[in-house]
Amino acid sequence: MAKSDSFCNRAEAYEAHDDVPLSPARGDAIGDVILSRYSRRDIMRGTLGVVAAVSLFGPQALAAGEAKAVGIGGRFNFEEIEAGVDGSHHVAPGYRAQVLLRWGDPVFPDSPPFDPLKQSPEAQLRQFGYNNDYIAFFPLDAEGRRALLCVNHEYTNEEVMFPDLPRQDLICFPDMTAELVDIEMAAHGVTIVEIVNAPDGDWRVVRDSPYNRRISPSNTAITVDGPAVGHDRLKTHADPTGTRILGTLNNCAGGQTPWGTYLTAEENFHGYFWSDACAGPRETPKGLGGAQAASYARYGVPGLWQAWGKFVDRFNVDKAPNEPNRFGWIVEIDPLDPHSVPVKHTALGRFRHEGAECLINTDGRVVIYSGDDGRFEYVYRFVSDGRYDPNDRAANMKLLSSGTLSVAKFHEDGRLEWLPLVFGQGPLTAANGFTSQGDVVIDARIAADLAGATRMDRPEDVQPNPTNGRVYVMLTNNKERPEGAEDAANPLAVNVFGHIIEMTPPDGDHAASEYRWEMLVRCGDPQVSEVGALWSPETSANGWFACPDNAAVDSQGRLWISTDQGENWPTGRADGLYALETEGERRCTARLFFRAPIGAELCGPCFTPDGATLFVAVQHPGTDGTDKYKGFERASSFADPATRWPDFDPAIPPRPSVLVITKNGGGRIA
Repeated sequence: MAKSDSFCNRAEAYEAHDDVPLSPARGDAIGDVILSRYSRRDIMRGTLGVVAAVSLFGPQALAAGEAKAVGIGGRFNFEEIEAGVDGSHHVAPGYRAQVLLRWGDPVFPDSPPFDPLKQSPEAQLRQFGYNNDYIAFFPLDAEGRRALLCVNHEYTNEEVMFPDLPRQDLICFPDMTAELVDIEMAAHGVTIVEIVNAPDGDWRVVRDSPYNRRISPSNTAITVDGPAVGHDRLKTHADPTGTRILGTLNNCAGGQTPWGTYLTAEENFHGYFWSDACAGPRETPKGLGGAQAASYARYGVPGLWQAWGKFVDRFNVDKAPNEPNRFGWIVEIDPLDPHSVPVKHTALGRFRHEGAECLINTDGRVVIYSGDDGRFEYVYRFVSDGRYDPNDRAANMKLLSSGTLSVAKFHEDGRLEWLPLVFGQGPLTAANGFTSQGDVVIDARIAADLAGATRMDRPEDVQPNPTNGRVYVMLTNNKERPEGAEDAANPLAVNVFGHIIEMTPPDGDHAASEYRWEMLVRCGDPQVSEVGALWSPETSANGWFACPDNAAVDSQGRLWISTDQGENWPTGRADGLYALETEGERRCTARLFFRAPIGAELCGPCFTPDGATLFVAVQHPGTDGTDKYKGFERASSFADPATRWPDFDPAIPPRPSVLVITKNGGGRIA
């Protein structure tokens, strides 16, 4: 069937639009559970009821629900900035935000200078990639003045990246060429650079460092380990052994291991696959049947977000039907060895990994939390079989090869149950299409469906806090919640603002089979009663936020949240970085610290161990929601972007960039 106009209208390249739920509907969505758990009396008590009571039971239920101005206090002592939107970034008074790396900046001594009119794949592979996301900081000396910075590059925005090129996914890619695709591929992946804190206090890139490296989907060989290594469904004509994969892509968030390696998460891999036989995204290619067809449907393959499969055979499922099974994994990279071969750890499961936050459990085993970033998808946990040895780095680098992958089920009484996804246990048998643990991890989504996991409102970062022992789940939004599912946490069928759940393992045991859970905050404007936002009354009109995405915990055990509203832009103000109190009387109080420029989401907040430096990634500036911005009200383009941040040069388009935030005069970020 030929590609039709309906295909062109449906093809949407970014996850904000990837809104067709792929998990089977059941009666255990998180909203149903929250409604069952919290009674009217519970909702009226404490921070849970400060604002929700107004929307649920009318203004007479609560007299003190008005948000009020926040002075300096609590564990955060910076002066909050004003929420809003414009073409630049803003940081709290007394702090400085300095651009460290921009798309196209040289990474090596022989890197060509950035020229947006003369891009090439060869140049881009020697330059900083596009759409920087997760950031990790690895000190190289005891003082932390020399370090390696690892940065993900998630995807590309061709409409502001290339001249005279409208957004392609909405019009069936008529203008894409093989060279443009090669440039896009070179702009994906990971950058590793050495940085140094100079005597003047500024951080600078060391271009001639032997550690510097670019990892991309076009030229980086990656090995495979775990239960799916050598599996028939990982074998291709180019790799008949199913053990060696070319590249990594859509690298969203990630994690750091205690043994000093970098974990990068492959998220929306489905969008890179193409089929000549499809009339539209998520349509199963003709002639494909059995387990592979069911897997394609459950993962949304082919997504047709990019034109790569038009020019690169391995991204065309008609020619390489197993290639999608080789993406959607957690990849471990050793930044201390620029010649090392990264590893895809299949034991951690295949899904749209947002991140891979890592900790050492009380018994020495490694625990990794990861959200599957899709509406009605799941929260996962991996617990290693082996135990961490601080004196054996080589052994530690094998810890992610074997262990137990589990998925979360949230019960109405406040219990959280981890359901193991183990071949031969429960429904994960040959009767349901599983013949090995390799099948289970390749189709982790299908295994989680059968296990009965709770369908969540788009889980993103799952951030453990080593100071208080609790874990925070970012649930960005779910505008596909159907009518009739309204409840205490989701008073509207369309949940556009998201929420955050706090999970508590017993006695700090992150390998336990059961936790406790509770709602931390429900996002959105507390002054709009229909939203049903849940905040401390100390949260100001500038402090509330929507669509939590990434999270970080600083050296003082404080939680920081970055936001991603996507193209729907429900608040009408820019994304940013917020400090969120999790302890004491000010628990659930949020405060705005940093504001991104128009059209950007904020990603990858990363603190140095001493708490004196904060790195943040500003992704896709001048794109999302710019058509809704008063005074601009049109889609951004290379020639006419909503902002030219950060250069503000009329010859330079907006450039995704990593910023360094420090306190004027030095000291920890307060």
